Amino acid sequence: MKFIKKIAQTELFKISSLNSLSVFFKIGTGLITSKLLAVFVGPSGMALVGNLRNFIASLEGISTLGFQNGIVKYVAENENNKKELEKIISTVLISFLIVAFFLSTLTFLFSDYLCFKIFGDNLQYAIVIKIVAIILPWNVISLLFLSIINGLGGYNKVIVANIIANVIFVTLSIALVYYFKTLGAFFSIVIIPVILVIVTSFFLPKGIRIFKRLNFSDYDFKILKTFSTFSLMVLPPTILSPIFNLKIRNFLIANVGLDKSGLWEAITRISNFYLLFIGTMVSVYFYPKLIKAKGIAEIKTIIWSYYKYILPLFIVGGVTVYFSRFLIIKILFTNQFLPVSELFFLQLLSDLFKVSGMILAFFLMAQKRVFHYVLIEVLAIFFLYFASLFCIKTFGIEGVLIAQLLENFTYLLVLVWYFKKYLF
Repeated sequence: MKFIKKIAQTELFKISSLNSLSVFFKIGTGLITSKLLAVFVGPSGMALVGNLRNFIASLEGISTLGFQNGIVKYVAENENNKKELEKIISTVLISFLIVAFFLSTLTFLFSDYLCFKIFGDNLQYAIVIKIVAIILPWNVISLLFLSIINGLGGYNKVIVANIIANVIFVTLSIALVYYFKTLGAFFSIVIIPVILVIVTSFFLPKGIRIFKRLNFSDYDFKILKTFSTFSLMVLPPTILSPIFNLKIRNFLIANVGLDKSGLWEAITRISNFYLLFIGTMVSVYFYPKLIKAKGIAEIKTIIWSYYKYILPLFIVGGVTVYFSRFLIIKILFTNQFLPVSELFFLQLLSDLFKVSGMILAFFLMAQKRVFHYVLIEVLAIFFLYFASLFCIKTFGIEGVLIAQLLENFTYLLVLVWYFKKYLF
């Protein structure tokens, strides 16, 4: 009882409690949208939804220049320096909008070509690509808002904003998918940034009015140069990962069919539900602490607190998910998705390795070890791609999960070896 009471009194537990509420809402909205997709678009439609998500993720990665973690860091460091803070915000926002408008124009002009690459012969979905192009600037603004709030220590506000945004999102999704089926599912994904911008604007500190204080004279190339370190670290994997996931899914479609490829998207959605908690905890709690940590002893304490409290929680949750897999499939999807039950073990084992390495990956970013971070991330992406091609040919649909498992396990081993002095 004393041990439980001690945990309950920690800052980590308090943040986890609010984070759990946020994750509850996200999972709730995910349950509803997954059920809608399962009923109205089926496995084949779900595979195409996965392709659209990968495409949007690539565009977001390019348009935000990999600045997200840098914004959190430098906003936190200049919280009490109003003039510098305004220069940072102006420089980042102007850079974001210039790149976003350029990408929007290209995406709009080549929408038919991109539609063919993403949706195959379903050229009627070109309108979706055009809407993605129009809404892209909202993407970068929503990321900026969330990063500013997070950098100012408002992780609780980030979580509350996400809760509200998810409630609005699921309400619109129900209407869109019900009335427009697969097209509605695409629209529901595209409108998320607009919702986030509207919601997060209410959570910005009163002293920060982004557009009122936007001043081109505040644009500072020195700040841009400082942020370029984060671009070099984040941009290559952020762009490459969605592109290669799209290539893997298209290879899967060509070898096992569109319906079976939808099963991978289904198990990925389930995985994303329980990874939400871990990912949010690392980004809003552990990452800022790793940035500010000084000395090996303090860093070791932070990393091992993650393994002490978060990893066991994930293991217990993973075992529960595995033994509840048939119930989960019935709740989330339809009988068409029952073969997904055979994929749970591989996915959970793969995610265990992923979660184990997550804190070390964020530490690598916090240390700003650019060359090593990019090298490890890019090699991991290429490893996953070529392993997937081989394993899909050999094992079918299970092959892509085997490839993920091998990639996550290798990634963990590399990071453990790299940071051995901080761990042992």
